[in-house]
Amino acid sequence: MGETVKSKGETVIERIMQELDPGSERYQVLAVAKRFKSSWVELGEQLIQVNSRGLFRQWGYDSFEDYCAREVRIRKPTAQKLTQAYHYLEKEEPELLARHAELKPLPDFRSVDLLRQAREEREFSEEEYAELRRAVVEEDRSHPTVLKRFKEVATNRENGPDQVQLLRSGLSAARRLETIIDQLDQVSTEQRQMVGDLILQLEREIERSRSLEAEE
Repeated sequence: MGETVKSKGETVIERIMQELDPGSERYQVLAVAKRFKSSWVELGEQLIQVNSRGLFRQWGYDSFEDYCAREVRIRKPTAQKLTQAYHYLEKEEPELLARHAELKPLPDFRSVDLLRQAREEREFSEEEYAELRRAVVEEDRSHPTVLKRFKEVATNRENGPDQVQLLRSGLSAARRLETIIDQLDQVSTEQRQMVGDLILQLEREIERSRSLEAEE
């Protein structure tokens, strides 16, 4: 059986490793980077150390991003997801992190980062978060499947039935207000027109939301 063809990134990493002391920190980071697909947790941990301690400067790089791109051969967004996913496991899933050697591999780091976003940035409900966590940690769903679920929940929170209900409640309130001010002599024509315009705007927003739901 022939040898597996190495990627350009692997070739660059191996060339750099040949020039380093195998006992050095720089060598160890690169060794972990070679095992990236099955050991992303290790790489995330190593990259946090490289960044926080400024080791990349000792190794001749002006920035952490430059080091990641030219030596470890990963792009800035990937490095961010790796380190953020590791931080998240460290804070929210310490037991999972402690057992990572047995899980081979851990959930995809991109899926773990979606969990982090659901908790820290998108403010998913406890039920929504628990469902996403179950897909990532317990059911071991593929990243595309997890991403689809994440997007569905995020979209529903932004444009879903709750938003439509709020629009309908606002429309009902505006119509009640219009009925009341029609009976008041103190309200000017301009003020009456403002309420009428508000009602029209709310009606258009509700219709737009219905159209979006029909297209899905």
